[in-house]
Amino acid sequence: MKITSGEPSQRRHFCEEKIGLLDRIFAKTEERRPSFNRRMFDEDFAKLFHYTNHRRKNIFEIVSNNEEILKWLLSNVKTRYSRHSIQETILDLIEEIARSLIGYGKAYYFIYEEDDDDEKKMIAIGALSPNRIFRLFNKYFQWLPKCTQRNWDKDDEEFPRELRMLDSKGIIRFHMPTSIKHMLSAQNRVLTVLDKHQFEATNFHPIATHENPSPTTYFDFSVWNQTQEWALYRATRETGWNGRKYDSSKRSDFFDCHRLIRFRKNQLFLRDNILCQLSSELSRIGKNYSAGFSVDISACDTLPSVAYLDELEVKLSREEVGFNEVIDYCFKP
Repeated sequence: MKITSGEPSQRRHFCEEKIGLLDRIFAKTEERRPSFNRRMFDEDFAKLFHYTNHRRKNIFEIVSNNEEILKWLLSNVKTRYSRHSIQETILDLIEEIARSLIGYGKAYYFIYEEDDDDEKKMIAIGALSPNRIFRLFNKYFQWLPKCTQRNWDKDDEEFPRELRMLDSKGIIRFHMPTSIKHMLSAQNRVLTVLDKHQFEATNFHPIATHENPSPTTYFDFSVWNQTQEWALYRATRETGWNGRKYDSSKRSDFFDCHRLIRFRKNQLFLRDNILCQLSSELSRIGKNYSAGFSVDISACDTLPSVAYLDELEVKLSREEVGFNEVIDYCFKP
């Protein structure tokens, strides 16, 4: 095994990795085909902002004592989309961090220093695969399994197993809030079981034989489906997720609105927590280039807030607001 130090490696994105027992201990293997309900929940919960918010010019309040350092730090953040303004960069960054936190419970970024065309130093911030990073004694390590890189214009390259010790000053780490982490852990255990047995009702069909080609079954499939549905509702009670069930006759509008408020509150709590962590990490990194640098990023008052949702939930319980007002606010553009 090769042991090195320095910047993290990005060369193995398209390699064919050879995962062994040692790799499974130090590096979590990615779930290539997530379960049905888990995949839907991850997609829904990661949508912290309504798509129409992308049309706004200012959705974040940014207060910094050095605007030049802030622009320098965020000028070359590598996300899925090519953005030009700081507002759009932060928006995409939060969405990307949220997806990593929901999937792995953590998110890692690394700061690179690159030379531009004018031979000036510039900052580049890129995401790291969280299932390849671990921390030991306040040191960050990147674990890279053996892999084979397939090349169309030359022979295949073999890379040995590698352990890299990373420079902590260049690492930006985000973690899932403890309350949400415990909530998702309890929910996802049940979702995994439901997905595992989702289609097992077919196993209760009696086997047709030559003597009895149309056997009678006494298995009540409606009870099976109802049991699964109630198990889903109980598992998602804390998160407020509706399982994308919009036409069930077993639920009332009052039930749906309470669930919607709870789901949005959890989303907004995660959003605000990510913004707080982002402000703290950028302030820490910025101090390496300008002493006393600080930045505070928060959501504008035009966006939905946890405080107002708390107030809305109380009013709904007292029948002081209608369902339309709740729905309009929760889906506020």
